Amino acid sequence: MEYKRSSFFLLLILSVVVLYLVYSLSAKSGDSTSFVNVFNKPLRLEPPRPLVKKFLQDRWTETPQRPNIVFVLADDYGYNDIGYHGSEIKTPVLDSMAAEGVKLENYYVQPICSPSREQLMTGRYQIHTGHQHFIIKTRMKSCLNLDEVTIAQKLKESGYATHYIGKWHLGLYKKACWPTRRGFDTFFGFLLGMQDYYSHNTDGGYDFRDQERVAKGVKGKYGTHLFADRAKQIIAHQSTSQPFFMLLSMQAVHIPLQVPAQYLKQYAHIKDIKRRVFAGMTTCMDEAVGTVADALDARGLWNNTVFIFSTDNGGQISNGGSNWPLKGGKASLWEGGVRAVGFVNSPLLHPRVRGTTSRALIHISDWFPTMLAGLAGGDLNGTKPLDGYNMWTTISQGLPSPRTEILHNIDPFGGHNSPFPYSLHNNFTFTQTMRAAIRVGDWKLMTGPVGYGIHSENKDGKIVWLFNIKDDPSENNNLADEKPDIVRSLMDRLKVHYSTSMPVFFPPNDYEGPRNKIWGDWE
Repeated sequence: MEYKRSSFFLLLILSVVVLYLVYSLSAKSGDSTSFVNVFNKPLRLEPPRPLVKKFLQDRWTETPQRPNIVFVLADDYGYNDIGYHGSEIKTPVLDSMAAEGVKLENYYVQPICSPSREQLMTGRYQIHTGHQHFIIKTRMKSCLNLDEVTIAQKLKESGYATHYIGKWHLGLYKKACWPTRRGFDTFFGFLLGMQDYYSHNTDGGYDFRDQERVAKGVKGKYGTHLFADRAKQIIAHQSTSQPFFMLLSMQAVHIPLQVPAQYLKQYAHIKDIKRRVFAGMTTCMDEAVGTVADALDARGLWNNTVFIFSTDNGGQISNGGSNWPLKGGKASLWEGGVRAVGFVNSPLLHPRVRGTTSRALIHISDWFPTMLAGLAGGDLNGTKPLDGYNMWTTISQGLPSPRTEILHNIDPFGGHNSPFPYSLHNNFTFTQTMRAAIRVGDWKLMTGPVGYGIHSENKDGKIVWLFNIKDDPSENNNLADEKPDIVRSLMDRLKVHYSTSMPVFFPPNDYEGPRNKIWGDWE
């Protein structure tokens, strides 16, 4: 009897060990319900018991060393332009990836192109770079400040290969401003802010580069397809022994509204022609994202990749975009201009957060420390003071966000026309007439001429607005008169931020136009 009892306990212990090995193998393969046996036949297993599942979750909290990072940045993509927000536009790839990952539903960007890209690249607010007024314009002698350290440079220090595909829009007047001089091993795309999707011309000149060479072989080919194909090529040839960072900065869905005819057929029911073409462009972009994800999987890289999707600003309502039910759009400080579509998908996410929605407060400047310190294990030293926070444990494990405040911007030139008077250049005291917005907790304060576009005009003459964004995300109920103490508190925070800001740098045009009808450097 004693022998039988010992044999029973020995068999029980061996069974537990086998279960542990099975689930360890399945966790490493990225599938917690199956593994491949020695005969290469998939075995399906029941979901783990709570005790085993708890052990698996503990293992999943460990971020593998230096995962690949793929960051897709959509252009002018509105809050109501993605399927999972109830849009009529079909985005099956994005919907599926978001559903399997973590949706970021309290996530913010800047209201226009260049500032969002700059904060992504540096982890610093635009008031700290002098670019708080507007975009970097085509003929402007300006670019992402050359003394700023970029995320690409820091990831290279950590042993990453770095690739930039698509729209740059961070300056071109000298080659020192170009992606290949700012930390990226490869560049394939255009330097300015917009172009024709087929001819790749803009403002009287051709603008497309492969590395620093003019890429003439792409004429007539649709931009979104070009960028997806290049991403696929890079992934196919990427060494599996070296991690890589790919920033795929989509041209879509920025104007001009152009798309191959096959993407329009499914939207024949949309009467507004701008919205119809915009919808086709969005679905084409969705397909391109699928191409990139499939390439990662085919190369065997998906299980060690973190995939991040973000828009750069709100949708442009006058050109087919929609931010409903949010107020305002691109170029405004209303929620429709700054509240972004975003999600993270990766087998490296903790099982308990997969398929969930995060309402943690996150800003585009947070990606710098999140990617460098949170994912790559890199050193944050050697940069100027960061405004971003490392959000990896917040996103991957559901832990509380270290961020409680977002400075959307302070622009003392906002609402004024160029050339700007001397008084604006030398105003070192914050006033409520300045175009500004800040979020602290659930409260958002806006001052001055805060926005443009449909549903954002200032019809009542007010220059101070206070909203509880959690209760009133559509910003319909201005509580500034009812909550003077909160207004004063947030106004004080704006004053503190403004005291740390650099003078606005917004030089006049410095260039007549492209030489030989090709855009390039002129200094």
